[in-house]
Amino acid sequence: MKTTTMRILGCLLMICCAATAVGADAERPNIVFILADDLGWSDLGCYGHAYHRTPNIDRLAAEGLRFTNGYAPAPICSASRASILTGKTPARLHFEFVTKNDAGFQQLDTQVPLQTPKLTLNLPTTEITIAERLAAVGYRTAFFGKWHVSQHYQRRYLAWHPQFGPRKQGFAIATEDFGDHPYAWRKRNAQTDLPDGHFPSDSMINHATDFIHSQKDSQTPYFLMVSSFYVHTPVKNRCRWLVKDYERFLGKHAPNRSKRLEYAAFVETLDHHVGSILDAIDDSGQRDSTLVFFMSDNGGHPEYCSNAPLRGSKWNLYEGGIRVPMIARWPKTIPAGATSDTPVIGYDLLPTFVEIAGASADGQNEVIDGLSVRGVFANQNWQPQRSLIWHFPYYHPESTFSKAVKRVGIDDFATSKTRPQSAIRKGDFKLIHFAEDDRVELYNLGDDVSEQNDLSKHQAETSAKLRTLLDRQLATMNARRAVANN
Repeated sequence: MKTTTMRILGCLLMICCAATAVGADAERPNIVFILADDLGWSDLGCYGHAYHRTPNIDRLAAEGLRFTNGYAPAPICSASRASILTGKTPARLHFEFVTKNDAGFQQLDTQVPLQTPKLTLNLPTTEITIAERLAAVGYRTAFFGKWHVSQHYQRRYLAWHPQFGPRKQGFAIATEDFGDHPYAWRKRNAQTDLPDGHFPSDSMINHATDFIHSQKDSQTPYFLMVSSFYVHTPVKNRCRWLVKDYERFLGKHAPNRSKRLEYAAFVETLDHHVGSILDAIDDSGQRDSTLVFFMSDNGGHPEYCSNAPLRGSKWNLYEGGIRVPMIARWPKTIPAGATSDTPVIGYDLLPTFVEIAGASADGQNEVIDGLSVRGVFANQNWQPQRSLIWHFPYYHPESTFSKAVKRVGIDDFATSKTRPQSAIRKGDFKLIHFAEDDRVELYNLGDDVSEQNDLSKHQAETSAKLRTLLDRQLATMNARRAVANN
């Protein structure tokens, strides 16, 4: 229970701040946060994909602001989501990997040099989430979709744990539902192919749109988090017509052809569901008073998504694992068709949303790693002076590490070996530190977004400064490290 004196005083402070803000500006927007799962940076039409059809998300970008340097806080699901919800880095939270059923250490299929930290199963309820902070300043809060920051209840994959689920983290309304994602097929065996031109009706999305419609006449702003299961595996489609239609874009000998065809249909299905949410906002008459924020939780799965021109994929700290599509629309505040190359990361959302709600994330005697990026909504050239940090002290894949590809490449459609690593970006420079051999790589992302030209030897002074800064920041966060395996 979150009943400590400091937390109560902190929430009261936020309420007072919000009351002042409402008096000055009664137009606090609704906030609809759409979080995609495993969607790669280059998967959308508006990010340059050659054949994926994503008209609804493209429309969102055309009507708002598209970030070209948007980042997930982690290259893996649970860690990224925990960070987004709290405004803290995975390193500070000690939640750097994916949640599982049981605590303990990673079990790999081969011996490795380092022992990784014990697995974290649950986001502690002592952490104050976006939902709790917005509820404290008068927002109605709701959550639908994938939670995945708590251990699986009764060992059912992704089942919300009653002690650590959304209702325990500030969401007043929350319905557990897989919708029409293949996660649900095992339960109801609903694998009937759909007629040509038809997308599946998704009960999880319907819960979200019903909530939006229910707020049509409300004077109370709301925060709605729609956490999509798409485009996470298993990638299976009832839209066989859509899979067949995409066949014309890939030659018969294209690598991983069948998986990529299924994936293309999956991406378009995600886009359809986003369109349903946008339509509901329009139908409710609250389009102009609603901030819609869209992003992915990490980079794309390498067996389905190329991530090109970025190197790497989900699970590692090259750009393909952490750079993600990120779009914001807020009519009359954010100019339509805008783009920004300002680096923004998922742990910035908490302070940004709280500021938009008229309050502040400060004043609760705890550290927030994120920065409010509301300034970029008005000035797309706004560039805060700070660094971004990532920390992944684990190996991946666990059960097939010995068989995984050694080199992390581009557009190779293969799962590669990921070893314990950390990274920092400051300006255009990005440094990655590999814990096994205490080695670094340095890239200038302004010139080399594909991370092909390691500058660590040629710019040794820059490498040393970033390495020192990275170590210092991890130390202040009391980050857990992978240590020698005895």
